[in-house]
Amino acid sequence: MPSGPASMLVEDGQPLAARMRPRTLQEFTGQDHIVGPGRLLRRAIEADQLSSLIFYGPPGTGKTTLAMVIANTTRSHFLTINAVLAGVADIRSAITEARRRADGLRQRTILFVDEVHRFNKAQQDALLPHVENGTIILIGATTENPYFAVNRALTSRSRIFQLRSLDDADLHAIAGQALRDPERGYGGRCIDVQAAAMAHLVRVANGDARGVLNALELAVETTPPQSDGRVVIDVQVAEESIQQRAVLYDKEGDYHYDTISAFIKSLRGSDPDAAMYWLAKMVYAGEDPRFLFRRMLIFASEDVGLADPHAVTVTLSCATAFDRVGLPEGRFPLAQAALYLATAPKSNSIFAFFDALGVIENEREGDVPNHLKDASRDAKQFGHGEGYLYPHAYRDHWVAQQYLPTHMQGKVFYEPGALGYEQGIRRQVVGHREAQLEAMLDVDDGAAGEVFTYSNGGGAHDHWLQRTVSRVGQHLGVLRDRVLDAAALQRHSLVLDAHANTGLLTWEALRRAPEGGVWSLTHDARSAEAVRQQAARLPELQRPRLLVGGVRELPALLKACGDEAVRFDAVVGRNVLSGHPDKAGVCAVLHACLRDTGRLSLAEVVPRRAQRLSALVGPATLGEALAARLQAVEDAIYQADDDPLVNWDALDLEATLRGAGFELWMPLSVEIQDEERRITEDALARWFDARAANRRPSYAQHLLKCLTADEVARVEACYRQQLRDQIVPWRTSWVYVSATPVPLTLT
Repeated sequence: MPSGPASMLVEDGQPLAARMRPRTLQEFTGQDHIVGPGRLLRRAIEADQLSSLIFYGPPGTGKTTLAMVIANTTRSHFLTINAVLAGVADIRSAITEARRRADGLRQRTILFVDEVHRFNKAQQDALLPHVENGTIILIGATTENPYFAVNRALTSRSRIFQLRSLDDADLHAIAGQALRDPERGYGGRCIDVQAAAMAHLVRVANGDARGVLNALELAVETTPPQSDGRVVIDVQVAEESIQQRAVLYDKEGDYHYDTISAFIKSLRGSDPDAAMYWLAKMVYAGEDPRFLFRRMLIFASEDVGLADPHAVTVTLSCATAFDRVGLPEGRFPLAQAALYLATAPKSNSIFAFFDALGVIENEREGDVPNHLKDASRDAKQFGHGEGYLYPHAYRDHWVAQQYLPTHMQGKVFYEPGALGYEQGIRRQVVGHREAQLEAMLDVDDGAAGEVFTYSNGGGAHDHWLQRTVSRVGQHLGVLRDRVLDAAALQRHSLVLDAHANTGLLTWEALRRAPEGGVWSLTHDARSAEAVRQQAARLPELQRPRLLVGGVRELPALLKACGDEAVRFDAVVGRNVLSGHPDKAGVCAVLHACLRDTGRLSLAEVVPRRAQRLSALVGPATLGEALAARLQAVEDAIYQADDDPLVNWDALDLEATLRGAGFELWMPLSVEIQDEERRITEDALARWFDARAANRRPSYAQHLLKCLTADEVARVEACYRQQLRDQIVPWRTSWVYVSATPVPLTLT
């Protein structure tokens, strides 16, 4: 029931901790961060200008004591109730008295609710309107986090002060005050507490003022005086008075959640020492080991995952072992599981599932792609399953086909980690994605050595098939490593990818120069968008600087983004020079943007040595005369002196580089790449498109310069008969350039 301040005053016969409870701020020890000189709460108490308050902190830190100090200081009427014992009727009684005093005596009422978190929602709601209209000033005390244990409406109308565990100096001061006080403590008796004994009492009390006073009282009251009347408290007596350290831990409260949170965060942070500390604290306090194993099993998938797939197995085995042996020996497998998880490589890539779940929750219902539908029931009627490519029928039991719905194509959910077992998965998955994008555009752009340009590109299905057969991704991976190895990148290098249309070199350069920077030059908006989408998966500071334009525009592009002063440690690229009509001008620009000690590393396809289509068919079908003329026409295509795509070879490129001020780091290397290609219907249609209006003529348009329309039709029929849907050998020539700039001298 509500009571006045007098009921809160201590009486003789009460425990020492109750008798020594401070009555004024001058007697209060500790919590200087909230009641020290000049602090807001101290000023409010001294000025009797309090608003609603909630005191939150561990037991024995002074929450109730501060309320009593306020009761002894304020001119307001002070009521107190305990939330464990009080109900709604008690609240109503307190509110009625508060109204009576406000109306009749013009006196405010402060209502102190001890353990306010014990009030249920209905009881807290009963307080809310009266706190809001000023009928009462609420002071609540709680050991639970008020942001979780108290209604949000109450916390929003109250100022919350967090009290901390008292330090050793505070506890020494509190115990010393009890020994000196002749009225409420032991100042009238001859008590001799040895320093080591006091240190033990303070240490084991663990920041709890009530705990140290209770232990001191037990030691004094149970120790008989010596012949001279002195009561001597030595270490042995102190140890008997407080035998076990009080650990702040409530299995159902805030400290339970805070401690398990600290444990899990220590595991996540790969700190085995901290993990052992928090685990020991929970075990010491009596936490259920099965709860700990449950949390560690979740952690093994959530935070370790594929970085160490054995983490789940080890944790589960340790849990099974614990069930077999029980306590106390079961603490061995408990600690083993924690140490394994703390020292395991970490990955949270399993959240890919929850990313996908979030997409599912927000997207419109989409249909399953037809080729992925079940063909066992209605393949004939509806064509379900048509077009599905059976992976086991292909090389390496893999075929590149689309498994996502059409509207989700290109969406990335799984981001492999870079540690442990998942490191290998990362190399495979990330490299595969990059090579797939590169290969698709590589086929689109005809960059494998064909000197004629396709018309409107064919379907993506043919491109997937082409990549599957030709292993373009594998070849590109070798090319990428060859170019970047020659660039001799360091972790702090500044790198320019001078033809980053698909990002093949860009992504690996970012990995090799994490403390440097990468600039990616793409030649059109389409390619820039492809790179931009890939880069969006990286943190902003780790993304490449994206430039859109030709190499000749590079100085202006750098100036536009504020990087005109940048000089690169390396310029890398694939097919930077091959089709450019002004190779000397491009080389001069690259020379100007390199440091004197920089490296130029390029891989250039040599179209002059490209695969001849006429070599893929037997001459018998065409007849010897037409076959010979076809071969001569093809040779002329690749030897045209006025075509900058084909009018050069490796020696010409070397002369161009030297003329632009470069010195070869190593001799130019021309290498043959042999692969296999599937000749698709789409490819044949593009080759023989006589109406192509692209920048470069199609194969048929080249042939029509020297052959009649009937002869070209015979060539097309021959190719279709012998090459359509066939896998053929395909040869491409590459020249690798590795050079350094020679400083230019003025004459």
